[in-house]
Amino acid sequence: MAKQNEPLVTHIYTADPSAHVFNDKIYVYPSHDLEHDGEDNDDGDEYQMEDYHVLSLDNLDAPCVDNGEALNMRDVPWVSKQMWAPDCVEKNGKYYLYFPARDKDLRFHLGVAISDSPVGPFKPEDDYIKGSFSIDPAVLIDDDGAAYIYFGGLWGGQLEKWQTGEYVDDPAPIPADAAALGPQVAKLTDDMLQFENGPRQITILDENGEPIKAGDEDRRYFEGPWMHKYNGKYYLSYSTGTTHYLVYAVGDSPMGPFTYKGRILEPVIGWTTHHSIVEYKGKWYLFYHDSSLSGGVNHRRCVKYRELKYDENGNIIPMKPYED
Repeated sequence: MAKQNEPLVTHIYTADPSAHVFNDKIYVYPSHDLEHDGEDNDDGDEYQMEDYHVLSLDNLDAPCVDNGEALNMRDVPWVSKQMWAPDCVEKNGKYYLYFPARDKDLRFHLGVAISDSPVGPFKPEDDYIKGSFSIDPAVLIDDDGAAYIYFGGLWGGQLEKWQTGEYVDDPAPIPADAAALGPQVAKLTDDMLQFENGPRQITILDENGEPIKAGDEDRRYFEGPWMHKYNGKYYLSYSTGTTHYLVYAVGDSPMGPFTYKGRILEPVIGWTTHHSIVEYKGKWYLFYHDSSLSGGVNHRRCVKYRELKYDENGNIIPMKPYED
C-alpha cells in the first residue's frame, strides 16, 4: 500500500517525480538515481542517471508498481550522459515523455520519446528539440488543448549559460540586486515534438510588482518548474535550490507573469527538492522526494507523496515534510 510521506518504492532510488492521472490511475515519472561513490559538486556530477522507470498506482490504497525500464540513454542517439528529471503527457492517445540530457558536447537539451502506453517503452526522436536547452521539462496541456513546456535549472542545469540565446561557457555572475533568471516556457507544436516559437523567460514578481532579485534566495527560481491550474488560475511552483524550499507564484496566463505567493514545503533531508502537483478524485497531492531512504546521500533519493490543501483564497497551505 502506498502510504503518505513514505517512499513509494525502495528497491531502486527514485527522484524528481512527475505525477499524472491517466485512465483513473496515477502514473509517476521519476528519474532513477544510480548508486556510486563519485563526488558531489555544484555541476551535479553526482547525478549519473541513465534510464527511466515508470511507477503506477491503481489508487492511493494500492501498492506502487514499478513497470520496468521505459527508456535508456543508449537508445537516444544524441545523448552522452545524465538523463535527469522527466515529464510525460498524453495527447490523442499517444504518450510523450520529455527528458533532459547532455549531448555529445556536454550541453543539456530536451528530448522527447513517444509510446502508445503510459508505461512505455518509449521510442525517442533521433535529435533533441530544436531551440531547447537546460533541464527539468514540465508540460501543461491547457483547457483549450494548447501545450506549454516549462524548463530550466541553474548551476549544473546550465541555465545561466544561455542568457544571450547562445551557449556561453563562462558567463558573468548575475548581480544580487539584478532580476533573477526565471524558467523558460515555449508553446509546443500540435504534434508535441517541437517548439512552435522560440522559448521565452518567465517573469516572477514580488508583492510590489517588481521582479524577484537574484540575491533573494528564499524566493527566486532555481530549478524544477511545475504548472497546474486551480480555480482558473495558473500556479507556477518551483525549487529555490540553495535554500531548499518548494514555493509557488500565481498568474492569469500560462506564459506569465506570475506573482510570488509563498512556500509549499519546507526543506527535506538531502540537498535537492523537486516535485509535481496533481488532482486525483477531488483531492490534490504533492509528489516530492528526499534522501531519507539512503540516510541523506544526495544522489540516492526516494519519491513520496502527501495531500496538498488550499485555503478559501486559493493559497496553498504550507507543509513541513516530517509532520502530518
